[in-house]
Amino acid sequence: MFRKISSCFAIAALAATLTACGGGAAKNTVFSVDDLPGKTIGVQLGTTGDIYASDYEAEGSTIERYSKGGDAVLALKKGTIDCVIIDEQPAKAFVAKNSDLTILDEEFAVEEYAICISKDRKDLTDEFNNALAELKDSGTLDEIVSNYIGDSTKGTHPYQSPADVDRSKGTLTMATNAAFEPYEYYENDAIVGIDADIAQAICDKLGYELKIEDMEFDSIIAAVQSGKADFGAAGMTVTEDRLKNIDFTDPYTTATQVIIVRK
Repeated sequence: MFRKISSCFAIAALAATLTACGGGAAKNTVFSVDDLPGKTIGVQLGTTGDIYASDYEAEGSTIERYSKGGDAVLALKKGTIDCVIIDEQPAKAFVAKNSDLTILDEEFAVEEYAICISKDRKDLTDEFNNALAELKDSGTLDEIVSNYIGDSTKGTHPYQSPADVDRSKGTLTMATNAAFEPYEYYENDAIVGIDADIAQAICDKLGYELKIEDMEFDSIIAAVQSGKADFGAAGMTVTEDRLKNIDFTDPYTTATQVIIVRK
């Protein structure tokens, strides 16, 4: 879930780099969740993968934290870590481009994603929840997700804002980390993905312009708290620790954390 460049170029360059670094890597030693104690685990800094993996430090595991999921995958290919814990959809994107990697069949954790909003902006949280409920009831949320995930309908029905949208209420700024395909990533210098489309659909419902700001994942909550952004959407899971500092909307999708290993 960082740079404003073409998605196709970025993915191709990353895939080429990862493939080049895959030769001669150590044999896989992680075949299930039970094998994680004592292993070196790669995660993206500040994500729920990071939070969950941290529990294994008490069992002798070493957690290597990277600012980008792609850097963790690169380290896995080099053999400097034993596995990567990351969301299932980005994991599928990485594995599809790297034939020497695979995802374990066993799920690591199931979680729900929601949008974070400052505790000082209860009215905005209520507005977002009302808009999310309407988008769920109309089937728009399912359509947005299925445009990015799934074999039969993927890419066939991108979200389009209604022609008569009233944007007189101003602009809302969304903080995200645009390296988390398919939730948010760059395509032709624009940030696209499930979260970007959901945010646009919400702003369309509420009468706002949408502005998206890309930043490090672990900076999103601070940006929302400080008012530099109005809300954060980046495949973000509701956790007890996060709830101490920020409010969340109702969940908009269920996701799974998985483990990537070498074949």
